[in-house]
Amino acid sequence: MTRQHGTARQRARRSQPLPARAEVVVVGGGVVGASVAFHLAEGGADVLLVESGELAGGSSGKPIGGVRAQFSQEANVALGRRSLELFEDFARRPGGDIGLRQPGYLFVLPTDDDVELFGRSVAVQRDLGVDARLLTPAEARRLNPYLAAEGYAGAAYAPRDGWAHPAAVVAGYADGAERHGAQVRTHAAVTGIGPGTHDGLDRLVVTTVRGRVRAGAVVLCAGAWSRPLGAMAGVDLPVDPVRRQIAFTAPLEPPAGVPDAGLPFTIDFGSTYYLHDADAPGTLLLGMSEPGTPVGFDTRYDPTWEPALRAAAARCTPALADVALTGGWAGLYEMTPDHDALIGEAPADAGRVLYACGFSGHGFLQAPAVGEAVRDLYAGRSGAASSAVDVSAFTAGRFAAAAARAEANII
Repeated sequence: MTRQHGTARQRARRSQPLPARAEVVVVGGGVVGASVAFHLAEGGADVLLVESGELAGGSSGKPIGGVRAQFSQEANVALGRRSLELFEDFARRPGGDIGLRQPGYLFVLPTDDDVELFGRSVAVQRDLGVDARLLTPAEARRLNPYLAAEGYAGAAYAPRDGWAHPAAVVAGYADGAERHGAQVRTHAAVTGIGPGTHDGLDRLVVTTVRGRVRAGAVVLCAGAWSRPLGAMAGVDLPVDPVRRQIAFTAPLEPPAGVPDAGLPFTIDFGSTYYLHDADAPGTLLLGMSEPGTPVGFDTRYDPTWEPALRAAAARCTPALADVALTGGWAGLYEMTPDHDALIGEAPADAGRVLYACGFSGHGFLQAPAVGEAVRDLYAGRSGAASSAVDVSAFTAGRFAAAAARAEANII
């Protein structure tokens, strides 16, 4: 897409009126909402996607997003594996260059207990067809020569994993949805979701700052903003926003031995410190979670975080402890109590309310497969009738039923 075409399309999405009705209204123009809209429209549904700002204007606007199938729970492994397949096919369907790179994901493990934990996860992954393996510390350092010579008991690695550009994925899915007849409207914040006055496909009314739309179903995909939207629709979606930050290094002379594919996406499991190649030649992206970060929507980059980042780098990648940083970026994780997604359909007297949110940092990497899953949920397909990953374990009702999940491979 040319810059001129992209700007014209953005203006049209901001200015065109909302339709009076739509079979399905998807709320949220990030990567999950765009994937859901594409898969629903491709499946023949009449779809309207509404976004409060610009597409990919929230958490999906980050510069690089990891893609992986390395999880401990079968459903997460399956979502990651299927999403990798769809990312690899993205240039054909829906179309577009997403900058996909696959040098692998490398979890470096400080303790023997970590190695045992990841050994169980690797067994699950391999049973589901994922090429994952345990490595010795020496093998891990051959993949990432920045790693400290001591302090690790082992590592886990999957060579198919990697990263891509979330904003490009959102654009590809949104454009693809429109080619299949979906309508996309930006700057259309939702202010209410309530019962309609008609039977059939007009049993809900979605009110936005740009007008009202009658609908038969709503899909809530608003990421960190999902809790209040769920409340509008009478659905408890326990999602809280938590800030995460990343920093970029100045160009570096890479150490000897870096693989031709580049550094793997490397994560120290003990601290959550991570690094991988950035877009600019010779630069790295560094990040980690910040214990004690309060719940809130603050996305300002705070340089007072950098000493903690450097301390983690000194332990994990000593050569990077004092590297020059050229700036950073802050965004929101959409956290649930057990750090796992919310995907399902809520009981409702009027209309249908589906949801896909609360991915706790895994939304980008799972979005393609989640779009398929929501398509099949909407169509009433399950079990052998569904071609999508079974997402029944992710229902929001699991908290009321005290059936919390226990995903180990999180950062």
